[in-house]
Amino acid sequence: MRRVKTAVLGAVVAATALSVTPAQAGIGRGSAVLGRENCTATACHFDVAPGTYEVKVLLGGDAPASTSVRGETRRSLLPETATAAGERVARSFTVNVRTPEGEPTGPEGSAGLDLALGGAAPALADIRVTPARRVRQIFLVGDSTVCDQPGDPYSGWGQQLPQYLRKGLSVANYADSGESTVTYLENPALFATVRPLVRDGDLVLVQLAHNDKTTDEATYRANLETLVAGVRARGGRPVLVTPVVRRWFNADGTLNNNTALLVNGLGVDHPAVVRSVAAAEDVPLIDLTTRTKSVVESLGVEGSKALYLYNEKRDNTHTSVHGATVYAGLIRDELVARRLVPRGLVR
Repeated sequence: MRRVKTAVLGAVVAATALSVTPAQAGIGRGSAVLGRENCTATACHFDVAPGTYEVKVLLGGDAPASTSVRGETRRSLLPETATAAGERVARSFTVNVRTPEGEPTGPEGSAGLDLALGGAAPALADIRVTPARRVRQIFLVGDSTVCDQPGDPYSGWGQQLPQYLRKGLSVANYADSGESTVTYLENPALFATVRPLVRDGDLVLVQLAHNDKTTDEATYRANLETLVAGVRARGGRPVLVTPVVRRWFNADGTLNNNTALLVNGLGVDHPAVVRSVAAAEDVPLIDLTTRTKSVVESLGVEGSKALYLYNEKRDNTHTSVHGATVYAGLIRDELVARRLVPRGLVR
């Protein structure tokens, strides 16, 4: 669950730039709108400062096309969209630009906003990038099952969530590989960086459990309570998320065991504690453990392999792009069902 940590000090220093509002950030080089002149056939680069931006694309060309958009560190921003020959389809989304552009303790990445055009036959007719004036953020606090993973075949569900959201709602993914509730609170590049960025009404989704292998129950509970209190003190809306299951089957095809359901070596039942804290603190709960358990069991031993990196790495914890996309869809559904996000802001 942990990769080599780099550039922690750089992440802390860069955090000061992230406190600017979109209006303060501007759009770079004095331009109010940036467009197609910043693109090649398959990629765009916009020289913008850290902030939040609205992106409007016009997809399609003279031939049939099918186009998706990814940005920054492999974030899925727009699902693949088919267009007939000669057809043009407009789509919009909101994107968070920050430094580091991916995991908070990872490399800084390239400055500005980078977009990549994918799909079976990508075609971009036009694009416009402008600072976002009114936007709600969804901040993500989590581990490697949530984060913007830097390389294939890995992907966190937070990396796939943006494609399900429409203009006016942005994902700021501060999940980081290898983090527990203990380390997320201790490292100045993590919660101490996220907390000042939270504004009134912003959602902060917290999913930390996979790396709390040696955290006792009292400490785990207290850490969750500290995260909740810190978000509320900024006017944000904390949402507790139980962890993604591990793909660890019993002989009868169920996942009813400690490894799958994140019960650590001290006997701490992480999902149960998260549910308990959510109830005690009157915090919305997304029971992703239950939802992902149902999906994995329904697919069975063979079918569920594609959700994780079993075929590539014999890894039953980290998700593939496909699995992360499925699990991000569960988060989207829960956000709407619990009225945390208006239905009109999701795809």
